[in-house]
Amino acid sequence: MIIPVRCFTCGKLIGDKWEEFANRVKAGEKAGDVLDNLGIKRYCCRRMLLSHVEIIDEILRFYEEAEKRKEARPY
Repeated sequence: MIIPVRCFTCGKLIGDKWEEFANRVKAGEKAGDVLDNLGIKRYCCRRMLLSHVEIIDEILRFYEEAEKRKEARPY
């Protein structure tokens, strides 16, 4: 899904840090070190970034497939 703008527990702004976090972890840095460097110290905020799963691309794929089927119907 889409990363929340704020932490669900404490309300700290975290949505703006997702892109940098994801890119740096993908580049091979340790997630804990990246979070420390970004200033994410509270475990509730760390949880928000560590447990986030980006599935919007999967959802869009199924939506596009459903649209194709809808267009292919003769009625």
